Amino acid sequence: MAKNSKNRKAALAKVDLTKSYTLSDASKLVKEITTVKFDASVDVSVRLGVDPKKANQMVRGIVTLPHGTGKKVRVLVLCTPDKEEEAKAAGADFVGLDEYIEKIKGGWTDVDVIITMPAIMGKVGALGKVLGPRGLMPNPKTGTVTVDVAKAVNEVKAGKIDFKVDKQGIISASIGKVSFDADKITENANELLQSIVKLKPSASKGVYLLSVYMSSSMSPGVKVDFK
Repeated sequence: MAKNSKNRKAALAKVDLTKSYTLSDASKLVKEITTVKFDASVDVSVRLGVDPKKANQMVRGIVTLPHGTGKKVRVLVLCTPDKEEEAKAAGADFVGLDEYIEKIKGGWTDVDVIITMPAIMGKVGALGKVLGPRGLMPNPKTGTVTVDVAKAVNEVKAGKIDFKVDKQGIISASIGKVSFDADKITENANELLQSIVKLKPSASKGVYLLSVYMSSSMSPGVKVDFK
């Protein structure tokens, strides 16, 4: 425990808490101050000047990170038999329908993304109580309810993520791994931020992006000068 405390103090000593860093410098600094032995995720947290309680100020979207997330994404495709080979060829980890619906009803959720078809949503909708709290419910707005399941699988595997503002007005997303080059972290973070900016609700008045921080799984947060 003393070692962890020592490492954290050393990391904090390298971060000027009064300063806002450029996206490029923040990416380099997060790599430098991450001391854990595993390949930690790099996360971006964006505080928005919106009221998420109001439907017309909800911010939700999807973005394909140019360099992916660095994470192996386990994909389940719930589809009709004629689409199964397409889904498997695209790289889906699990493909089927009724057998997986029964497994999910029994509590199985060992996947990261579930993709399904509009014609199947009647069956999938019954799984809301299990999938909803885990953020696994397919949604047309995130491209996970579609007739082109192969395309959806390819996009998810290539680094497409969805994001949503929480009750505190914050969007948090993993945009890579500490092992990534700093330039790749910068480009992924920039892609996310640009996507969020484009989604500013017309009902939102005043400052939209209040603050942006970058961190790794166990590092201090680094404030980003997003302007």
